[in-house]
Amino acid sequence: MSPCSIGVMLCLLRLLPVPVIRFFRSRRDLLLENFALRQQLAVLKRRHSHPRLAVTDRLFWVILRRFWSRWRETLILVQPETVVRWHRAGFRLYRTWLSRHPIRAGRKGVSVELRELILRMVTENPTWGSPRIHGELKMLGFDISERTVLRWMRKAPRNSDPAKRWAAFLSNHREAIAAMDFFNVPTLTFGVLYCFFIIAHDRRPILHCNVTRHPSSAWLIQQLREAFPYDSAPGYLIFDCGASFNEEVIDTVKSFGIQPKRTSFRSPWQNGVGERWVGNCRRDLLDHVIVVNERHLKRLLNAYIIYYHDDRTHLALAKGTPAAREPEKNPNIGCPVVSMPRLGGLHHRYGLAA
Repeated sequence: MSPCSIGVMLCLLRLLPVPVIRFFRSRRDLLLENFALRQQLAVLKRRHSHPRLAVTDRLFWVILRRFWSRWRETLILVQPETVVRWHRAGFRLYRTWLSRHPIRAGRKGVSVELRELILRMVTENPTWGSPRIHGELKMLGFDISERTVLRWMRKAPRNSDPAKRWAAFLSNHREAIAAMDFFNVPTLTFGVLYCFFIIAHDRRPILHCNVTRHPSSAWLIQQLREAFPYDSAPGYLIFDCGASFNEEVIDTVKSFGIQPKRTSFRSPWQNGVGERWVGNCRRDLLDHVIVVNERHLKRLLNAYIIYYHDDRTHLALAKGTPAAREPEKNPNIGCPVVSMPRLGGLHHRYGLAA
């Protein structure tokens, strides 16, 4: 047999399966077409003058559309767009059902007992991190990730021990502690004045107070020199993280033999004595006046400091005053009481008539 005839036979063998495949494929289409037409005829045989498709009929066409690409050619009762709309409506119903019956996935939630145990470990061991606490929980047999432990550690209540230690330090060294700070006051012309003060912690007297429009480091160093002449400097001086208290100011404080104590960031409670005096000054005086200029504010503050030292009683001093005002002894019931105005009549001091 020649090579040419062998090549022709191989080509015929390769083409032989093609008509067989096309025969079965066309037969499949024919069967599906007959099935679709019979279903529509069944609908037409119903007694309704305008046949209405039931839910099962719509479901039939939605499923047939998915498995047969030529379904549009046999559709008679409705438009193809209607079948597409049915499919989308069914999809919306399916998604609605899923949203109302959610399937929980991922890890199980952390129980209340385990959360309390994590918070307890954080409280009892302030130096432990999440790896250490996670290791202890693994030793106890708890199945929890380290990231989850870290998330619950961040929700632990703040440890009050540092606050207690700071309060103990202030209480034990109050005779040798002073604090300095700034607060601003708006003026009549919408300007801003800066009030600088230094307050002692023993009986809360104001050691120094002044006003400026531009609180530079040179001005601040001069105020420190005026506040602590000779050997009157305290052992400790508390101040916050303000930009005015720079390295030059700190070096000046150390040159006086004072140990500087800077408070933590956003921790005004660490300078509670100074913050309380600012609040008292605002409530007693500044909230009731309109400051005209720098000279006006200095006069008001000087008058308030005199009232603060000599007349105003303090809860922290057992209802006494920083200047140790002496209470009246054995007053008579019928003795008249005299009122003496202070700060232009904003406040009064009372005493027994002579």
